[in-house]
Amino acid sequence: MLSPATSPVGPSLLCRVRGWFCALPLAYVQETMRPMPIESLTSPSFVQGLSIIRGVPTPVVDAGALLGATDAPRSTRLVLLRLDARRVALAVEDVLGVRTIPAASLAELPPLLRDAGHEVVSALGALDAELLVVLHASHLVPESVWDTISVQAAPR
Repeated sequence: MLSPATSPVGPSLLCRVRGWFCALPLAYVQETMRPMPIESLTSPSFVQGLSIIRGVPTPVVDAGALLGATDAPRSTRLVLLRLDARRVALAVEDVLGVRTIPAASLAELPPLLRDAGHEVVSALGALDAELLVVLHASHLVPESVWDTISVQAAPR
């Protein structure tokens, strides 16, 4: 099982989820893709359903719902996360690229689930502890930091 102590630090996949910018540790990202058909399930509000990805039924989690958004998902991309022997697809609006965020800056960024409701975090922990560890290792990227990262990555 993954643990916060072994959470990788290094390059991050930057995504946009509703009005937020998110940094997911690249070590957990298997691939990104267009959304596949999703079969709805009766499940927590943050689980959109199951999708067959590369022949394997894979749960699809709405990142916006995890962050507290109440509007309908507007996902245009899936980020396939590797969780030990399993996979989970995280539905996001945009994949913005891979960036290395300096460790000192990363430590100052708010955790991804900072504003998630207690019931969401509890349900997530009960359903999938490994996913919870990955999301705890992920961060929200304030727009001021995003602007700095974007400028540093721009071609010269």
